[in-house]
Amino acid sequence: MKGFRTFLLRGNVVDLAVGIVIGAAFTALVNGFVKAFLTPIVGLVSGATGDFSKKSFRASDVTFPYGIFIDATISFVIVAAVIYFLVVLPMNRMQEKFFPKATGAPMRECPECLTAIPAAAKRCSACTAPIPPSVGSQGGPVGAGK
Repeated sequence: MKGFRTFLLRGNVVDLAVGIVIGAAFTALVNGFVKAFLTPIVGLVSGATGDFSKKSFRASDVTFPYGIFIDATISFVIVAAVIYFLVVLPMNRMQEKFFPKATGAPMRECPECLTAIPAAAKRCSACTAPIPPSVGSQGGPVGAGK
């Protein structure tokens, strides 16, 4: 039980749980906004009266509620845009600022997973496969003696 408690109390597990709860609350907020404001606007623009999310059509005794789909699509686009512009872009900028990519280092592919790894690596960082030293034009490992 002590190991399980330690796992649960690690920072990244708690951060993930908080992120999921906030994400669910934000999604509910966006869904409410779409249903209260955007769906009626779509209904006005399209000439439909009332709640556009209740629009549907029938074919061979089957009802297709396309209004619900349009409502969900609008909600998805808003949530995806907010996550991209308020989370992904700032995180990418911070990573570029604090962890710049090393340039000029000779690279090679891992023979197991084909991920680009430094030529001097002894183990792949992606699949952890042991990597034999590559042989350069001098007959020794690439990068040796430099």
